[in-house]
Amino acid sequence: MYNPTVARLTYRALLGRRRALILFLLPAVLLLIAVAVRLFNGADDQVAADVLGGFALATMVPLIGVIAGTGAIGPEIDDGSIVYLLSKPVKRHSIIFTKLIVAVAVTMVFSAVPTFLAGFILNGNGQQVAVAYTVAALVSSITYSAVFLLLGTVSRHAVVIGLVYALVWEALFGSLIAGAKTLSVQQWALALAEKVTGEGLVSSEVGLPTAVALLAAVTVAATWFAGHKLSRLTLAGEE
Repeated sequence: MYNPTVARLTYRALLGRRRALILFLLPAVLLLIAVAVRLFNGADDQVAADVLGGFALATMVPLIGVIAGTGAIGPEIDDGSIVYLLSKPVKRHSIIFTKLIVAVAVTMVFSAVPTFLAGFILNGNGQQVAVAYTVAALVSSITYSAVFLLLGTVSRHAVVIGLVYALVWEALFGSLIAGAKTLSVQQWALALAEKVTGEGLVSSEVGLPTAVALLAAVTVAATWFAGHKLSRLTLAGEE
């Protein structure tokens, strides 16, 4: 299912100059915030949880997911270069799976690693806050990558839709409105963070078993549908 050639081309596209700049910018902002908070506020477990939850998990991770997920396939569909890839003897679901692995890897590196470092800067991993939010960033990276890869496959406006979802739904509605919280990848990931860290520091509107089931179901469904859509795109081209 994993194709090294497709992976190499996808990595090259994702880590080009413009996208790489944005990918490095968001973690840099998080680390600067962490340093500033530690200098002015000292080590505080609740403050660390608030910073990691409010910026890292609610904003940075989904935004990086948008860049990596849509960028893994969207530009190729927009400029028509996907035709050359589809003309090769590579299974369409293999293409999607490979691009998903690349998008997940990029999202994890640029979100989970800085989240872990920021947690240590903020409070030295007191009450496992850094580890808890790193786990949340890792698992949410997988689901975000699958969802935004699907968006990149089905829509030419995937980046805009992804940004609206990341900034409006996850960062705003998913954090403030009770009903929306149950349909938020952020809240599903927080359920795992809540299990890892100390009591009261992290809370989620979704129970752990439900969160795990939803993370897995959305990831699998989005990946399958993206592969299905790409297969239909090939058949349309052949006809």
